[in-house]
Amino acid sequence: MAKATLSYPELAARIRALPPSCGPVRVVAVDGPSGAGKSTFARRLAAALGGAPLVAADDFPVPWDADPLVWWTRLRRDVLEPLRAGRPGRLARYDWKRGARGPEEDVPVAPELVLEGVGAGLRDAPVALRIFVDAPRPLRRDRVLRRDGVQFAAAWDAWALKEERYFTSGAGPADLLVDGASLIGEDFGVAG
Repeated sequence: MAKATLSYPELAARIRALPPSCGPVRVVAVDGPSGAGKSTFARRLAAALGGAPLVAADDFPVPWDADPLVWWTRLRRDVLEPLRAGRPGRLARYDWKRGARGPEEDVPVAPELVLEGVGAGLRDAPVALRIFVDAPRPLRRDRVLRRDGVQFAAAWDAWALKEERYFTSGAGPADLLVDGASLIGEDFGVAG
C-alpha cells in the first residue's frame, strides 16, 4: 500500500491548516479494521497535535457480537454534540480489564480531537480529515489474538466480517490511507 512516507509532525501541520468540522474543533477520524494499528497511530498523532484529546471506540463497551458502530450513539450525544455547541463533552471511559466504566471526565473544546476506532470515519460524521489505517489480514489477526487471546479467534473472524460490511456501506471516503504495517518509527507509509 505504501507509496510515500509522512511524519506525524508533517501530518499535524496539515491538520492544523484545515477548517473546524464540529463547532470550533477539527475532528480527525482514524478508522480501519481491528488490528491494523489504529490505536498506535492515533496516540502518536494526538501527541504530535500537542496532546490533542483522543476518544476511542474502546472507550465504550462494544462486545464482539455487537454492531461495530454501537458506540456512535453515546459518542454523538455525549462528546460531539456538546463540542459542536462549544462546550466540553463528557466521557466515562470503559475499562476492559475491570469490566466497568471509569469516572466521568471532560473532553475539552480543543483545536483538534482524534477519534479512533472502527467507524470513526462514519460517512455522516463531522470530521475534518478521515484517515484509514490498514494492514494485511494475517498481520491484523495475529495482532488481535496476541492482544486479546487466541480464545477469541472465532469472535474476531465474525467481527472482521461485520467490519467489512461497514467499510463497504457506511464508511466515508478516506482522505489519507496509512500502511498499518509501517508504524515503527516517526514516519509511516501513506497512499493517498
